[in-house]
Amino acid sequence: MDLQLKDRVALVTGASVGIGEGTAKVLASEGCRVAITARREELLDGVADEIEAAGHPRPLVIKQDITTDDAAANLRKAVDDAYGRLDILVNNAGFAVPAPVGTEERVWIDTMNLNWGAVRRVSDQFVPGMIERKYGRVINITGTMEPFGINAATCAKAAVQAWSKGLSREHSKDGVTSNCIVPGRIHSEQNERGYPTVEDELAFAAQHIPAGEFGDPEDIGNLVAFVASPKARMISGSVMYVDGGMKRFSH
Repeated sequence: MDLQLKDRVALVTGASVGIGEGTAKVLASEGCRVAITARREELLDGVADEIEAAGHPRPLVIKQDITTDDAAANLRKAVDDAYGRLDILVNNAGFAVPAPVGTEERVWIDTMNLNWGAVRRVSDQFVPGMIERKYGRVINITGTMEPFGINAATCAKAAVQAWSKGLSREHSKDGVTSNCIVPGRIHSEQNERGYPTVEDELAFAAQHIPAGEFGDPEDIGNLVAFVASPKARMISGSVMYVDGGMKRFSH
């Protein structure tokens, strides 16, 4: 299937490793002109090198801490200067933070800022242009609403899902869709810390994942690419799981 993504401009946040890296590679392979951003420039350069070596245009690399007050404006300027517009925004940057009762307030504030506040601020920079051009895709990488315990990021991602639904209600008529993708256990830097050995990974998968294994970042990227395409114009306001069946409930 031709996803009709050639020369579409995409920005992927948190693109130095894991899901962001895999998503950027898939979008580039589908013909997108890609901008990638994160804090670790050397890792971003490595991702750009791999995409270029695969025969695709080299991505725009933007070193940026997405939590700073000027981050959203900086990203818009960099993308506008390089490409003149943005068609696809993948809000991927985030980090899981366990927050049991008694967790310091600063942890909650910082985690909500990264996983929710930054998503809204960056989106607010780009969505007006999408509305004007009658085409845009806001794709948010969120998280399960079936947590194993209290996690500050889970609460932030719930806010993203509620905001995304509202955005879809207001602007789907303008050709701008907004959707959320929920990863299960995906091979990534974060999950490698939680499951440091193959045995740890397989033990978790055997108990919780009907597919019997962790996914790869490209498994998320493949769905992002479809949702980003004109083919997916009627998919808006949705929450989609890529988790090998780990989600237990149908609602």
